[in-house]
Amino acid sequence: MITRLIFVRHAEAEGNINRRFHGWFDSRITEKGHKQALKVAERLASMPIDIIYSSSLTRTLQTAQYIADVKQLPIIRTDKLREINGGDWEDMPFDQLPVLYPKENKTWEEEPHLHQMPNGECVSEFYDRLMGEVKHIIGNNPGKNICIVTHGAAIRTMLCRFYGQKLEYIKNIFWHDNTSVTVVDYDDKKDEFEVLMEGDTEHLGFELSTIENQEWWQEFMEEKRKQNKLK
Repeated sequence: MITRLIFVRHAEAEGNINRRFHGWFDSRITEKGHKQALKVAERLASMPIDIIYSSSLTRTLQTAQYIADVKQLPIIRTDKLREINGGDWEDMPFDQLPVLYPKENKTWEEEPHLHQMPNGECVSEFYDRLMGEVKHIIGNNPGKNICIVTHGAAIRTMLCRFYGQKLEYIKNIFWHDNTSVTVVDYDDKKDEFEVLMEGDTEHLGFELSTIENQEWWQEFMEEKRKQNKLK
């Protein structure tokens, strides 16, 4: 039996636009975020969805509500789909992390599978929490089309399992834009996942994109292009 998982990253939130670390910090979506959420809901209007789950944080619930309104479905909230608990990093400007936490920031950027949030979660615990909840959701909804609205690091972390890779593989997975869509099929006979779509944002143009309009992402992509030229 095949169960389809349709992951949606939440719409642009205050932490995304203000460049502050928001894990469990409960920010709301921005004006652009509302436009993004409407666009992704319109995109999913023609896609079969039987049930909607969402992280219990406000930014995911606000995004999920747009989808729920289109699909005329309730939202099932769960704390276990929340973003990583950032501990002391919560609501801290990203540019302060390498200054105040140079060792931890280096691990987060270069070896995220080994990262431990100061007074928060480690990535391996985060991974176990997420995958435990996803398997629980699948077990309760076999053969259904399940929409799951969650967070950027959450989707990136789970994709390691979906690709059949160890957690170390996370550094090969790019960050996805707000309201990106990732579709994964689960075969219960094989206990295997198949990624059909990763981080797609065809419903957003350049103007409605968040990361494509941000300097950090442009610098990141330029560095990747340089690295590829050297190979």
